[in-house]
Amino acid sequence: MSRNRPMKILIADDDRISRRLMERTLQRSGYEVITVEDGLQAADELSRVDGPRLALIDWMMPKLDGPSLCREIRSRQDERYVYMLLITAKELNEDLVAGLRAGADDYLTKPCHAAELNARLHTGRRILLLEDKLVAASEDLRFKATHDALTSLLDRGAIISALGLALHRSVRESSPVSILLCDVDHFKKINDTYGHVIGDEVLQEVSSRLAGAVRASDAVGRYGGEEFLLVLNGCRQDDLLQLGEEVRLSISGTPFETSIGPIPVSMSAGALTIQDWDGEAPIEQLLNEADTALYQAKRAGRNQVIYADNLVCGCR
Repeated sequence: MSRNRPMKILIADDDRISRRLMERTLQRSGYEVITVEDGLQAADELSRVDGPRLALIDWMMPKLDGPSLCREIRSRQDERYVYMLLITAKELNEDLVAGLRAGADDYLTKPCHAAELNARLHTGRRILLLEDKLVAASEDLRFKATHDALTSLLDRGAIISALGLALHRSVRESSPVSILLCDVDHFKKINDTYGHVIGDEVLQEVSSRLAGAVRASDAVGRYGGEEFLLVLNGCRQDDLLQLGEEVRLSISGTPFETSIGPIPVSMSAGALTIQDWDGEAPIEQLLNEADTALYQAKRAGRNQVIYADNLVCGCR
């Protein structure tokens, strides 16, 4: 909920005069007002990604009355919370209780007084602001639970989980998955020569370059220390040959700018394509295949990508 733009509010009322009077009142109070004349139109507006989160809803409307609209909106559990006030001429307690049970947050009886209307809407805004803070805190906790603190990439557990999801998706879609297990060359020497602060800067820049070298649909994670795992969805072996070199050059092609000046950095990688995975080959076995290829790249002089000899099909 932005503080820099007027907050959107929906008025759903089939009475044109009532609708217009409330619209003017709310515009003077600084709201961005959207008006509709029946319940179905209101449901559509409130379902939009950028739709209003405050709503004034008349009890009696064509196509979908106020309580029915409230029930419809509350049934959509995956959407943002909408604070809804029922506008009604009904004064019987049982009617008002029925409206609240249908999902309304509050109610106003006609005719609505401007001061009371604004006061009740102010309460709604406070509740929505609190919800936004709770959602942001929850998202922050979720991110911290699955991402590496230094690099902001997926952590070891999350990137392995991403590989598992990719493998199961590959079975459903009959498509391959490729992985690159990467290791920064001579990273201990970088730490010993320049210090751990510069080493951290190098790891952060490696992370940024790796993330920028792959598609948004791929996954990049810090596998451990100076090791990184790339999960490449739908990537065939022929594509991996080219992409592996592009990833390697994204690291070694340009020196890293650090707080003490430029530092040349290179990376070795083990590459593997998994085709027709049948679930019998454990993820650990696949990662060991890539790790063996990475070890060969290190022994062969570093700054290169070594590809596993064969496609891994099932448990072969």
